Amino acid sequence: MLTIIVWILAFIIAIVIHEVAHAYVADKLGDPTPRMMGRLTFNPIPHIDPIGTVLLPLTLIILRVPIIFGWAKPVMFDPYNLKNPKRDTALISLAGPASNIILAVLLSIILRLMLLNPLSLLSSYALLLVPFISINVVLAIFNLIPVHPLDGGKILVGILPKDQAYEADAFLKRYGTLILFLLIIPILGGVSPISLFLSPILTFVLGILIPGGLTV
Repeated sequence: MLTIIVWILAFIIAIVIHEVAHAYVADKLGDPTPRMMGRLTFNPIPHIDPIGTVLLPLTLIILRVPIIFGWAKPVMFDPYNLKNPKRDTALISLAGPASNIILAVLLSIILRLMLLNPLSLLSSYALLLVPFISINVVLAIFNLIPVHPLDGGKILVGILPKDQAYEADAFLKRYGTLILFLLIIPILGGVSPISLFLSPILTFVLGILIPGGLTV
């Protein structure tokens, strides 16, 4: 039960950091919409989506699915308030995954410092950081998949030339959710395509950030 609580807490914190980063960058780039909508806060309530933040991750944790993902309420912003809407939209979108990676790296450093003395009291609590590192890495990499409504779709549109960006945006707005749904469904021998794609990447990144053998 304690393990489930830790993973849920880790997921909520990662989601909040992710969404606040979106809101903060949008605000700094000239759009006050997220601030006016109350999204520049670390209070998780304004960010929580009942299905994406609570029901889906909890189900995945209970079922011990190796890759836990979900979503929060999207941070709304007005591109007309941005000086360079195409570029700035990509920067706002990138801020979420970047914040999760930065937090994961910081927690990894703290974890290693806690383990310097295996006999210290701190080392006994070091394992509690593993879910926080793992969730942040998963959330970041999952959101970088280049399909709408994930951040990766907006980042892709932001870096493409104007004509290609318009075509890609139109295509992803029409089919992105369907593509994401097909990626999540476990159709390949009971394993989802997204798990097959993400697992090697996650194993590599987490292998760098988490000392070998540490699990919770």
